[in-house]
Amino acid sequence: MNETNSQAQWITQQIMAEMAKSHPESASPSRAISDSAQPALMVPVGISNRHVHLSREDMDILFGYGSSLTRMKAVKQPGQFAAAETVTIKGPKKAIENVRILGPLRSETQVEISIADGFVLGVQAPIKMSGDLVGSSPIEIMGPKGSVTKDGGVIVAWRHIHIPCDMAAQYGLTDGQEVSVQTEGHRAGIMQRIAVRATQASVLEMHVDVEEANAYGLTNGSLVKVIG
Repeated sequence: MNETNSQAQWITQQIMAEMAKSHPESASPSRAISDSAQPALMVPVGISNRHVHLSREDMDILFGYGSSLTRMKAVKQPGQFAAAETVTIKGPKKAIENVRILGPLRSETQVEISIADGFVLGVQAPIKMSGDLVGSSPIEIMGPKGSVTKDGGVIVAWRHIHIPCDMAAQYGLTDGQEVSVQTEGHRAGIMQRIAVRATQASVLEMHVDVEEANAYGLTNGSLVKVIG
């Protein structure tokens, strides 16, 4: 097992241990084995604000040739991090400053915004899975050393659940499948059409944007229950 997979497995085990403390009836491995019914899958929430993923080519233009991202804070998914560097994104109407870059660098530049951000910028970004940039909106990105104008790349990220492959198999889930979850609290409700992203290096976590989190009263670490 490589280092990334080991890290993912360790983080997932810690999450499951915390879930067992607060929801022992649904998160206990021994309970899952002894009960005839499969326990509910409880998933912690991670709230995603607007951010940018840069390609090597665009990084060179915006921050200087050969520049690199400065790791500021690790995020839960192994190998990914919030960088100290920020950029300004500019649409036909207005610009939004201090937009965080997430690393590492990618093969294509991608800008993830909320629907409200689209109103500010004057763009109609489609709701897409990360990496699917077909039909995405154009944008200008400005950095300290230069700017780039992209014909596409702006999306509103489709809400999704990251899950390790072995855990997905345990709960009968497959990569690309859509599920629904039940939320709790004052704004409890059922959130539908959540994509499953199963990879061996994943850590269990549901990603939603700020608007979705506010609508359901979710905060980072809130638990939601997969109901089908």
